[in-house]
Amino acid sequence: MPDAHPDSQQVIQDNRDHTLFSWSVQQAANPIHMTGGKGSHFYDGDGGTWLDFSSQLINLNVGHQHPAVLDAIKAQVDTLCFAGPSFATDVRATLGKKLREVTGLGKSFFTLGGSEANENAMKMARLYTGRDKIITRYRSYHGATMGSMTASGDPRRWPVEPGVPGIVRAFDPYCYRCPFGQNVESCKRECVSHIEEIIQMEGPQNIAAIMVEGITGSNGLLVPPDDYYPKLRALCDKYGILIIDDEVMSGFGRTGKWLATQHYGIKPDIVTCAKGLTSGYMPLGAVVVSDAIAEYFETHFLAGGLTYSGHPVSLAAAVANLKVYEDENLFGRTREMGAYLALRLEAMKAKYACVGDVRYKGLFSVIELVKDKATREPLAPFNGTSPEMGKLAGHIKSRHVYAYSRFNFLWVCPPLIITKEELDAGLAVYEEALALVDQMIAAPVAADD
Repeated sequence: MPDAHPDSQQVIQDNRDHTLFSWSVQQAANPIHMTGGKGSHFYDGDGGTWLDFSSQLINLNVGHQHPAVLDAIKAQVDTLCFAGPSFATDVRATLGKKLREVTGLGKSFFTLGGSEANENAMKMARLYTGRDKIITRYRSYHGATMGSMTASGDPRRWPVEPGVPGIVRAFDPYCYRCPFGQNVESCKRECVSHIEEIIQMEGPQNIAAIMVEGITGSNGLLVPPDDYYPKLRALCDKYGILIIDDEVMSGFGRTGKWLATQHYGIKPDIVTCAKGLTSGYMPLGAVVVSDAIAEYFETHFLAGGLTYSGHPVSLAAAVANLKVYEDENLFGRTREMGAYLALRLEAMKAKYACVGDVRYKGLFSVIELVKDKATREPLAPFNGTSPEMGKLAGHIKSRHVYAYSRFNFLWVCPPLIITKEELDAGLAVYEEALALVDQMIAAPVAADD
């Protein structure tokens, strides 16, 4: 057990007094004082140990404090701590070659995270095609810079609206709540034909790209039907529209492959990545473009840049992190553990009245919670919460399992290194919480006097 920090409450208060917390009303921020970690666990200022069941922000794929990544960072700091973005470095060449290999695309442009990657991807698509409009999906999140935030369908975009011009939104492949009223048996993939109608209404000659998350992450983890991406690829090819594949959350091993779209046999034109690229050990994002787009910028000006683009310490963390994936066969492990997780999730769906649906690919999974399985009424409203969701989240936190829940969703996204015993321990806590919710929704409503 780690030692308790002698001034933990003061550290928390100093954080509250002198720093701002993201996506929060500041007076409601209640941070955990995090003091260290190892593997699938992290430690708090009280000396407690937490099972990290969401890999922090679904990015800590190789777990906390992996020695190989730490050693690479330390070695790079001793060799070359900073180089401006116009310089060539050994580590920049190494990572660029590796990203070409694993994505099947061409050159990479380095950013500091996923938001800037998506921002630059949209810019490149517009420059390359000479078109202005970008189609995105309603249940999506692409980042917190102005362009990427506007491109998101997520309610987090609302405070900055109208945002940047040229964003057009479409509905998602959300089979559990199909916006077109279809079921699996009758579906003709209206979630794709609907996009073709949007293209025609907006003018194909005006649309530069369709930007999609490989698998939708923080808006309910929507795993598309197997033929969705092949049909979308064919549609884009028909109109000369690029596919920007946002793999910031779903990429780099989270689903058991380098990219989520690789499960569906398509090649995007642009891939954006971050999170699992370094497992969060250093800030880094990348825009990986096709050979055709890379060739275009050989003779056309690339209007974009960042002071810390190609930061050697971040690149070294990425090179080491990708090597860990291969050396430890973490993608194979993810597929194996993901298959076991899928069985456990399906069993929960059968057992608990509040579990309406479960969706999963590798160690990227979610539980969708409902008040009634027949009506599929959500356990909490869109962009809201409920006493039941509060009870569920509170119980999980009380048992020192760190989980991500939002609206009526509860994610299961542990580090790729998690053991079966650790996975079972976390799921046991989830089941305790689900049982509490079942009791709440089964309790009779008191009649009015």
